[in-house]
Amino acid sequence: MAEIVEIRWHGRGGQGAVTAAKVLADACLSGGRYVQAFPEYGPERAGAPLRAYNRISSKEIRMHCPVLRPKVVSVVDSTLLDSIDVSEGATGDAIFVVNTSSDAKEIREKIKAGPGQKVYTVDATRIALDCIKRAVPNLPILGALVRVTDLVSLEHLLEDIKKSFGKKFSQEIIDGNLEAAKRGYEEVKEG
Repeated sequence: MAEIVEIRWHGRGGQGAVTAAKVLADACLSGGRYVQAFPEYGPERAGAPLRAYNRISSKEIRMHCPVLRPKVVSVVDSTLLDSIDVSEGATGDAIFVVNTSSDAKEIREKIKAGPGQKVYTVDATRIALDCIKRAVPNLPILGALVRVTDLVSLEHLLEDIKKSFGKKFSQEIIDGNLEAAKRGYEEVKEG
């Protein structure tokens, strides 16, 4: 792993991007890494665009500034591709993980990904509807992100989902979210 991996999440209020960043941080922390997870809100309302960020490192993280050069960009809502430059500041070898039913090659063209950048897609909203009966695509996209980055194992992620959700939700909801994360991990496609 690189000394510090920076991740930027693009989503809308209510889609769980901030929760996904926190769950990823917890999973990486329990895997022995140093982490940061923090949101950046605009107007605080459901449906409003927002960003969340992670920093993950094998060494102590001493910086506390915004993430400007992400190595990984996760797009929880593909409608944001029409209004936000999600590739802004991304490194030349960045990894993009986009929630969409569109082909990954289409998304690669839409975001104008460079030759050294990788684009992955997963239909996280469909998976969420199948597994938890709600259009909250955060855990399927998190499962996909874990698969394409190798930042943490799927097992660590699933354990931390159980811990994070165990105090707040019924076993049925926890099981649905675990299945959603597994399916995101399994169904991600490269473009």
